[in-house]
Amino acid sequence: MAYQERTTVGYGSRVGNSFRGIFGGFIIFIAGTALLWWNEGRVVKTDKMLNEAQGVTVELENIDRINPEMDGKLVHATGFANTQDSLIDPIFGVGVTAVRLVRDVEYYQWVEQSHQERKEKLGGKQEITTTYTYKKQWTSSPVESADFHDPSYQKSNYVLNSADSERWFAQNVTFGAFQLNERQIQSISGEEPVALSLDSATLAGWNKECQQVLSCQNGTHTDSLLLVHVRDNQLYYGVSPNSPAVGDVRITFTKVMPAQITIIAQQKGNTFTSFRAKNGKTFSTLVMGTKDAAEIYEGAHEDNHIIMWILRIVGVLLVIGGLRGIFGILETLMKVVPFLANIVGFGVGLICFVVGLVWSLVIIALAWLFYRPLIGIALLAIAGFLICFFAFKAKKNSR
Repeated sequence: MAYQERTTVGYGSRVGNSFRGIFGGFIIFIAGTALLWWNEGRVVKTDKMLNEAQGVTVELENIDRINPEMDGKLVHATGFANTQDSLIDPIFGVGVTAVRLVRDVEYYQWVEQSHQERKEKLGGKQEITTTYTYKKQWTSSPVESADFHDPSYQKSNYVLNSADSERWFAQNVTFGAFQLNERQIQSISGEEPVALSLDSATLAGWNKECQQVLSCQNGTHTDSLLLVHVRDNQLYYGVSPNSPAVGDVRITFTKVMPAQITIIAQQKGNTFTSFRAKNGKTFSTLVMGTKDAAEIYEGAHEDNHIIMWILRIVGVLLVIGGLRGIFGILETLMKVVPFLANIVGFGVGLICFVVGLVWSLVIIALAWLFYRPLIGIALLAIAGFLICFFAFKAKKNSR
């Protein structure tokens, strides 16, 4: 059953919050503008860096010996990344010879969710109804139920065991005659299950500890319960892995094995470092499998432009949201008559959207005018057209 709380916010408090929101709106507006400018410079510099890097990339045909003549050059090489390092989980004793060992821990817990409904009142007051609902689900960390709003769910969570998710990496990974650096080692992917093999005495000890926790929690005799289960690559704490209950914990182990990789990086002795372009941007990459240099650079250009559009959208939304925060006071002042406030709010929102969009186009155009003049002039022309179009529509409507 849902639990509800009702609060009322007075007109004076709402106006005060809106005045404070003006400052926050300015901050968000400036942040959005700065992001738009910075992003356009970033994408241009990254494209130039990638073009420069691609122009000087050479093939490293043989990775089984170190060629001093290739030292300092940006190389493209394909080969097998191998390691003999043993990785061991110090808590659960799981060990493998691999590039990476991963322990992922999940807890079955009650989780609080909230939903708010706002109702405008004549005179500028607002009634807020917050509805809290609760459901059981797997989470990445234990949930503190003492802070739940519904008293009947408070202190309802506990765990049979507690451990953090962890990742261990091999320190020595070879690539022919070369040693991969830390960043390259962490870039190797392709997780697969770890077959668990735990001795019965260890499992029995863990099971006894869980029985004590469960006994303290529900006050019943639990000595006959089996609470620790091993299923493939998963260690499960609970009565039944097929029917999870609050307090259950599942710990999953995976590994990344030696594999075929392709790298583009600057050779430095018996290892690799990042290439630094003339504009100061750096580049090095590791991809799984066998890929030629042209394919890798094409993918890097595509990723750069995807990030560009994501940041553009974020920047535009920040600019519009900042303007909405600055001029939101106009809507709040009209809250004494909710109907009029809705009309003013719609108008303010529309104006903020149009002005924010045009402002964003101008900033993007100025940035491109600074970094790439021809495209910048075209964007400025589009922004000018939009300004004239909306000005004409407004003048026509006023007549």
